[in-house]
Amino acid sequence: MIVVALAVIALVALYLYNVRNFSYWKDRGIKHDKPIPCFGTNAKNYLQKQSVTESLMEMYWKYPNEKVVGFFRSTIPCLLVKDPEIIKRVLQTDFSMFYSRGLTRLKGHEIEPMLRNLFFADGDTWRLLRQRMTPAFTSGKLRAMFPLIVERAESLQARALAAAAAGRTLDARDLMARYTTDFIGACGFGLEADSLNEDDSAFRKLGAKIFRFSVKDRIIITLKEIYPHLLKRVHSLKRVEGEITDLVRAILKQRNYQPSGRNDFIDLLLECKKKGTLVGESIEKRKEDGTPETATLELDDVLMTAQVFVFFAAGFETSSSATSFTLHQLAYHPEVQKKVQEDIDRVLAKHDNKLSYEAVQEMTYLDWAFKEGMRMFPSIGFLSRKCVGKYTIPELGMTIDDKVRVFIPVQSMQNDPKYFDSPEEFRPERFHPDSFDIAKLKYVYLPFGEGPRACVGERLGRMQSLAGLAAILSKLAVEPAPESLRKPRRDPRAGVVQTIDGGLPLLFKERKNL
Repeated sequence: MIVVALAVIALVALYLYNVRNFSYWKDRGIKHDKPIPCFGTNAKNYLQKQSVTESLMEMYWKYPNEKVVGFFRSTIPCLLVKDPEIIKRVLQTDFSMFYSRGLTRLKGHEIEPMLRNLFFADGDTWRLLRQRMTPAFTSGKLRAMFPLIVERAESLQARALAAAAAGRTLDARDLMARYTTDFIGACGFGLEADSLNEDDSAFRKLGAKIFRFSVKDRIIITLKEIYPHLLKRVHSLKRVEGEITDLVRAILKQRNYQPSGRNDFIDLLLECKKKGTLVGESIEKRKEDGTPETATLELDDVLMTAQVFVFFAAGFETSSSATSFTLHQLAYHPEVQKKVQEDIDRVLAKHDNKLSYEAVQEMTYLDWAFKEGMRMFPSIGFLSRKCVGKYTIPELGMTIDDKVRVFIPVQSMQNDPKYFDSPEEFRPERFHPDSFDIAKLKYVYLPFGEGPRACVGERLGRMQSLAGLAAILSKLAVEPAPESLRKPRRDPRAGVVQTIDGGLPLLFKERKNL
């Protein structure tokens, strides 16, 4: 009887723990679906029936007239923000209250090693890393790096031409991932990944492995969000942690822990380490007089490895997603593809038919097409922030508390007819300066984010992506393959980065009479 009684008490305690916050949005008059224990309103996502982006899309359209919508990820109150003015406050105006991405519920050294990086880190760790790494993405650095991009773009072109000659279908997603992998290998690590020439490239396999989650991995990730402190010693990235660590250690040892002059990402980290302790104003702590305290950070091997991991992971997945989806749309819109090719041909004719930093900068219509592809299917389908204290939203007169997570539905807003007429149409002209209302759409069109936590590698990713597209489309045309789907399916298992279920198969045809 005692055992039964203890079991009942435990179940009641667990139930009360799981429902303790469920009146949060009701008390504030915010519309929301009815939550259930353990899952909150997020059951479809936890059960892998919807990606996070798809869950947010469902809520976005279910409550069309609301500026915000409440929901619960397990027991955590979350807020879907649909109003551009409130989004501006979260991302820019009141950034000091929303500097945290909130992608992990743990802090400091409780966070697993590979997640102590510029994307996942919060507070002072993020700020100090961002200050040191921003100089790596200046125009001068990009221009100096561009010959490496061109070499990989030429290999990309050669692989596509070989497939065209053989009449072979290529998965555009895999093709562009190989290109991106080779670029990251060269510009990030000073290594020849050769993914475009070797189907079994170890570097390519590592990139794919980062985003390949087993059922066990997915269960761990879900449980870590629901019960973070119970599973803080369980690492969701254990499957790649050892390989990344060994790779970085080998490169550091080869360079004798000194910058090599290659000006790649590893060199940047070594230069940061050489400068000593990272020091700056704290974003988290203030003195009694209100001025920021001084924050410090030691860039040890673990922290360096985490930055390498995110440089590899973020660049690999986001760029390949954006470029392959753009190719997919061009395959189904031959009239637009022709305009893109005319733009590329015109610019290359001025530059001795060679790709260069300056040439890619002049490919205006290609840039519009790429932006339109990212509008329809942004690699990052949502932005996430966590409130770090009590905050009143002026537009609503409603106060939220510390640790409430805020989600910005990028995919939904960029495909809302309120902001983009006939959003299902692929129309690059939307981004003509005379048509694109930056004042109205700055906090609606957000493929790279906005504000202090906008993507630090935006310009690098854009240049690499445009160079790859230009290399292909200058010599080849793309068409739907027999197995292509006009509207490809999103992978419901996707996390932060959206992915397509089954890839994007396309036919590549060599252009004649050039």
